[in-house]
Amino acid sequence: MIARLRSGARQSSTPGFRSALSLLVVALALLLPVGRSFAAPAGQPSPPSAATTHEVSWASDGEANVPYVFHDPADTNHLEGFEFDMVQEIARRLGRSARFVQNDWDGLIPGLQRGMYDMVVDGIEMTPDHVQAALFSRPYYVTGDRIVVRRDRQDLNSFSSLRGHVVGTIKETLAERLLQQESSISVRSYEEETYAFSDLRNGRLDALLLDGPIALYYAGVTDDLVIVGDPIGQTRYGIAFRQGNLALHDAVDRVLGDMMQDGTLQEILGRWNLWTPEMAQMTGDHTQRHVEPTQWLRYRDAMRSQTGWMGLLHRYVGFLPIIGEAAGLTLIVSALAMVLAVSLGLVLALGRHYGPAPVRWGSGFYIEIIRGTPLLIQVLFIFYGLPGLGIKLSPFFAGVLALGLNYAAYEAENYRAGLSSVPRGQMEAAIALNMTHGQALRLVIIPQAFRTVLPVMTNDFIALLKDSSLVSVITLTELTKTYIRLSSTYYDYIGTGLLVGAAYLLLGLPFVRFARYVERRLGKSIMRSEHH
Repeated sequence: MIARLRSGARQSSTPGFRSALSLLVVALALLLPVGRSFAAPAGQPSPPSAATTHEVSWASDGEANVPYVFHDPADTNHLEGFEFDMVQEIARRLGRSARFVQNDWDGLIPGLQRGMYDMVVDGIEMTPDHVQAALFSRPYYVTGDRIVVRRDRQDLNSFSSLRGHVVGTIKETLAERLLQQESSISVRSYEEETYAFSDLRNGRLDALLLDGPIALYYAGVTDDLVIVGDPIGQTRYGIAFRQGNLALHDAVDRVLGDMMQDGTLQEILGRWNLWTPEMAQMTGDHTQRHVEPTQWLRYRDAMRSQTGWMGLLHRYVGFLPIIGEAAGLTLIVSALAMVLAVSLGLVLALGRHYGPAPVRWGSGFYIEIIRGTPLLIQVLFIFYGLPGLGIKLSPFFAGVLALGLNYAAYEAENYRAGLSSVPRGQMEAAIALNMTHGQALRLVIIPQAFRTVLPVMTNDFIALLKDSSLVSVITLTELTKTYIRLSSTYYDYIGTGLLVGAAYLLLGLPFVRFARYVERRLGKSIMRSEHH
């Protein structure tokens, strides 16, 4: 250890600050090409270009969206659903290929406005608010809301009977608006129907009021729930386009009209057991085609076969490749974000500790702003807000950037505490030995501070691994997104949750052991230097 020596000489802090700034430049240089290479992983969205006019890109939330667009319970890598079949037929008649883009429900219209895809097909109701935000096709499906209850509460079979009870529904739907108009009904709104049905089974709700297709496919495959009463109200679904995209809108509208006239739409809906008298009235297709509900029967049988120990074992073994792929993406995003956080955090710490007044103020302002706002808001702002300023980032790079910039603020405070823990005499001694300010920081101060903050850095990286779940809102299919998809497909939250939790644990453990190894090596190195 360098002895503490007195020196009145004062050196400029600029060289040390520039040395630290160079670390950030190197880190960003490494990140940029990686961000481009992972800009659009398999199944992830990328903005359409003029070179891809032979395809039509469409978005939906296929994570918990039966029977619209969802993952086949028999093969979770395969998408299906009546809207999926309908879009494939529309694309075929347009002479294009259909490219699916996964996005969360809340991000579908913002993603459409951002230009991530050409249209949205996800059972979107043609409400006044939605019509103002997007351009809609003619309705392709009309339905009413249905009441779903446990078998012991079949007395709740009308809207009036729901008064004084706790009723669940899906947010931003006609059913939600109808329930909210009745003050005596306690309304609970859900983003995903699987959570609503889980609460109904667990007794947290007395009833559900949902779109007809959802009620059929969630209550019709179990013995503990039942659909009661007549349809309530009327809901129309339409395909959403960006405002001004009249060419594609008109072309799809014509195709939909043709499909209604020649019976193709009836055949698609018939296979899913969704053709109703209301649809015959809307389309004018009163022909009785007697289409076998093959897709409905296949889905029902697949869900009922996933029972018993052998069925569960087969299911969980099939989950492993999917969880492994999601874990790899989670690790890559987290590791690159940590590189950015460490580099920028070191620059901020050095600037706040050794920099001139403007640099200290700027570093402090950045740290307080980032620490004072939620990470989720920062993720959404970078992905959906920056395009308004002309800055469009891929989901992968936006996720890395948001996590890295957020954790940089926390790392900066950790490093600043580490730098403050190094005795002032160490810098004075290094300068007395004819080191420059930058050399003293690099060779003397930072190594000692690094050893102090290493355990905290490890904890931060593990926390970052878990916080990476927030990037699922910008369409990255990491571990948390995969958990939502698998659990909502099979209504299995316990077994799937244990598998995904184990994946997070396995990702974090090697870094804990590595940090302990480095800490021991640094301790031995310091002990040897003290003996000398």
